[in-house]
Amino acid sequence: MSLVFSAVPTLFSGDGEVDLDANRALYKVLDGLLDGLFVAGTTGEFPALDDAERLSLIELALAEAGPERVIAHIGAPDARHAARLAGAAVTAGATQLAAITPYYLPARPDELAAHYGRIREAVPGVPLYAYIFPERTGLRVSPDVFAALASAADLAGAKLSGSAAAELAGYVAAAPGQRLFSGDDSNPAATRRAGGAGVISGRSSAYPEVYAALTAALTAGDDDAAAAHQAVLDRIVALGASIGRLKHALALRGRGGTTARMTVDPPDAALSAAIAALVAALLVFLLCRPVIFPSSDCEPRIRVARHLCRGPAKAGRRTSK
Repeated sequence: MSLVFSAVPTLFSGDGEVDLDANRALYKVLDGLLDGLFVAGTTGEFPALDDAERLSLIELALAEAGPERVIAHIGAPDARHAARLAGAAVTAGATQLAAITPYYLPARPDELAAHYGRIREAVPGVPLYAYIFPERTGLRVSPDVFAALASAADLAGAKLSGSAAAELAGYVAAAPGQRLFSGDDSNPAATRRAGGAGVISGRSSAYPEVYAALTAALTAGDDDAAAAHQAVLDRIVALGASIGRLKHALALRGRGGTTARMTVDPPDAALSAAIAALVAALLVFLLCRPVIFPSSDCEPRIRVARHLCRGPAKAGRRTSK
């Protein structure tokens, strides 16, 4: 089975404050379709959140989805800060944590082990995942270094993003038994074939139905259905993966505004139109079910959806998972 945890964006009101109601509503939708939530990570703009805001989002997710379906990201550039957040998250009810590797200043392997060791001391026995994202942290953690780190700090696994995701098979080989999630959500079947536990997906926050349908088809061994759903996902992937683009799609779906605190690469006019067309096609497809519309009404809507899905949707990709 290949899991899909949604790397949820943080939704803000127009004045830039965390919109608790909008985030709660988004968590509810995603929890009903996917396997869990990854809260306050890169897609969640965690560097722009203060500790109280991060903990409030973690508490919201725990209340909506339950502790077994939430991975709370408590990472920080220094171990003291990360350990303090880890303890607070566990006190709030979190039972799964993730922490990004140290960033801004470089870290030797022994310093990396000490960093996670201090977090582990603060939360003994709680599953803890390393979050490895070389392009954002400036720190590459090789599969062998990760394997040693996992043993030293009693890690449960890792989230691998950016270039680390491309090395998933190497991490699997170096650290057997670890739960390894990929931040590359473009092809969940490929992640499963490489030995990954699943994907932690930013795109799934805006298009959860596609990921849910694809995962169900893969689990059922329905190759034809999986190929059809992957073709839809390919169209989504072609739109790029920046936070700004995800928030634009969510806003079109009535699931929050586009306000952000960080530089998030919002779409230009042409790309906005391409996202709108794909969202419209997806909504038509979701609404057009025999239990809702008679078949005579449904077929024209499906033809429209197919036409929209065939429209141009090319853009440079900017990874933000």
